[in-house]
Amino acid sequence: MHHKYTQQAEDPDLALSKPFPTTRASLMRKIVRDLTGQTFFKQRVAQFRFAFVGLRAMLRGERAEKRRASTKAGTPFNKQSDDGVTSPTIDVAGAMTVTRSVGRFLLVQAILLAASLLLYGWTPYLLWFAGLATTFQLYLRIRNIAEHACTATGSDDPFSHARTTHAGWLARATVAPYWVNYHAEHHLFMGVPCYRLPQVHAALGRAGKHDAMTIAPNYAAVLRQVTAAA
Repeated sequence: MHHKYTQQAEDPDLALSKPFPTTRASLMRKIVRDLTGQTFFKQRVAQFRFAFVGLRAMLRGERAEKRRASTKAGTPFNKQSDDGVTSPTIDVAGAMTVTRSVGRFLLVQAILLAASLLLYGWTPYLLWFAGLATTFQLYLRIRNIAEHACTATGSDDPFSHARTTHAGWLARATVAPYWVNYHAEHHLFMGVPCYRLPQVHAALGRAGKHDAMTIAPNYAAVLRQVTAAA
């Protein structure tokens, strides 16, 4: 749905870019919430609450009805609010989807914790979890901002649906692993493997298409852009 209705009202990820442009003070408040773990724990509380609803439905023997897919994702991350975690799931099927997602999350955490305790004790797991709850949340926010904030909204031009951001080695190691900084190329050619996106970018340049695209020199420039107009 995100690709079909990019930057339109039906886009389930629209709320990630809708608040922009914003003030620098507002962005700083969000960064502080990310780095202090508030974002992570607020999202997990909402996620576990919906998972509990889905779990109860599963224990009652309910099954998700097979029907035409909705344009609204049935998860707490289909943001209908500024923080993106307070909207309810649209139905029981959505809650059950969250239950399965939480189950996978807990399974992965249990495996990581067991490996940590078996090999080196608590320290590796606690370091991993601290990063997951703090810096990783900030990296996700910056990535989401760079992908769509302050790009054309509801445009019929596919070249305007997303932003590509040039990334140096530090950005690739933090904000943009797996070539996700080539987001415009990803939207244009969804089936292309991530490791081929740099080649797609180069091919589009040779075809003279870069001028039609939204391309930022780096992530710092994007953050300046999304706060400068407010």
